[in-house]
Amino acid sequence: MLWAALIIVGVALVAIADLDPVQGSEESVIVDDAFRFLLLLSVPVFAFVVVALGYSAVVFRARGTHEGDAPVVGEPRAVPLAWLAVTSSLAVLLIVTPGLTGMAALGLGGFPQREPDLVVKVQAEQWNWTVTYEGLGVTLTKATDVPLPRGRRVRFEVTSTDIVHSLWIPAFRVKIDAVPGMTTTVSATPTRVGSFEADPLYRLQCAELCGAGHARMVSTVTVLEPDAFERRIAELRGRAGTP
Repeated sequence: MLWAALIIVGVALVAIADLDPVQGSEESVIVDDAFRFLLLLSVPVFAFVVVALGYSAVVFRARGTHEGDAPVVGEPRAVPLAWLAVTSSLAVLLIVTPGLTGMAALGLGGFPQREPDLVVKVQAEQWNWTVTYEGLGVTLTKATDVPLPRGRRVRFEVTSTDIVHSLWIPAFRVKIDAVPGMTTTVSATPTRVGSFEADPLYRLQCAELCGAGHARMVSTVTVLEPDAFERRIAELRGRAGTP
């Protein structure tokens, strides 16, 4: 009964708790749904452990002074077999969903990615990002702000010139390593106009400890409406062409 009560309380808390930060992309919804699903599955497991520990502390506590070994307490084989069956089933479930299904939706782990509307090449180095918009004639060296269009799928093609870095945009929930000599890819479809000034999750952050300047390896991200994005790109292109 106590286990059931704790499960009800835990599930209710998960259901009403506002745990998700701003969801700035389609991918963020997929990741947040997976997190909440895992949290819900963990409630009965955690509640069972708490109840079992509490029951054991009360029922099997030491009484008086004991000498010698404690008596051997046996248990039916059905108990460990049931535990093995339940935990194995949960493990397989998690591998399938949100594991494989989530990776397929995100286009990770060898699953095909949807064709992008925009390709952004990102080159990492200690301790800056160089961002190139493929086909738009714009390269941002030591980029301080990265504009992106709302509602258009963006594929980030990431590499590094020196050591391992990691591209991370918290508002999008996407992260991928930048590895020297390799090009890794991750995609995101921004769904909400936003900027670093309005929400600090709109940033391009290195998520791999890469040296003394690691904490400073950050660029702001600004998501604009498509027409505003086109104007920003035209402005950046004009600046690049100015002597």
